[in-house]
Amino acid sequence: MDTLEDVAREVCACTDCPLHQSRTNAVPGEGPADAEVLFIGEGPGYQEDRQGRPFVGPAGGFLEDLLQSIGMTRDQVYIANMVKCRPPDNRDPAPGEIAACSKYLERQIELIAPRLIVTLGRFSTGRFLPGQTISRVRGRLRSVDGRQIFPIMHPAAGLRRQEMRVAIEEDFAKLAGLLDVLRLQADPASEPAGIPEPHGLEPHHISDTAAGYEPASQTATPAPSFWDVPPAAPPPAPAEPPSIEPPAPDEPLPGQLPLL
Repeated sequence: MDTLEDVAREVCACTDCPLHQSRTNAVPGEGPADAEVLFIGEGPGYQEDRQGRPFVGPAGGFLEDLLQSIGMTRDQVYIANMVKCRPPDNRDPAPGEIAACSKYLERQIELIAPRLIVTLGRFSTGRFLPGQTISRVRGRLRSVDGRQIFPIMHPAAGLRRQEMRVAIEEDFAKLAGLLDVLRLQADPASEPAGIPEPHGLEPHHISDTAAGYEPASQTATPAPSFWDVPPAAPPPAPAEPPSIEPPAPDEPLPGQLPLL
């Protein structure tokens, strides 16, 4: 599996789990090989199974609207799923089915090397953050084995409940700024010089705000930095030249004889 096309061919010929028996088409995934963002959903639905493409049903329409809201299109991102064949009746994928497809997803991640992985829903989030609920970790950046993971609820959930739709839109709105931060971290030389924070406050990286990280504990002792260095004393003023008192009116000037 040297290229994404090789992965797709193997997925379409795969018989490693029972899902291949009921599929119309396998759905390997699609997008540019150098995509900055990789979206990982759960599995194909009815329309995806018919067309062999990910996120082309109602949830896919919502995903495209979300991308448009941050100035992106689906042509700029890679979209994949945990399982590459539709589970019958859109049931949840079984652990064995997820395990069978794991090698394909992992190879896609390695080949694309995305700057950011956005997990859509509990199954893809659980792959990177096992034991965590999507409601607890959504909208916050996590680093897992050197990969930047940003969990969001599945777009299908936003089609069913308005409050979830609002939460998804709020989390999605963070993506553009988050990508800017990750680009700066990858190329520190391009980061503009910041304005020092007031003395006595612990400095934090700009990603703490954009990515939703919790700030460091206020009781922690920060490492010495230029915030802790007192300003240098101003240089001393130059000495005044000595003043010369003029001679008294009755005294002769130097070299002059006194008048009689």
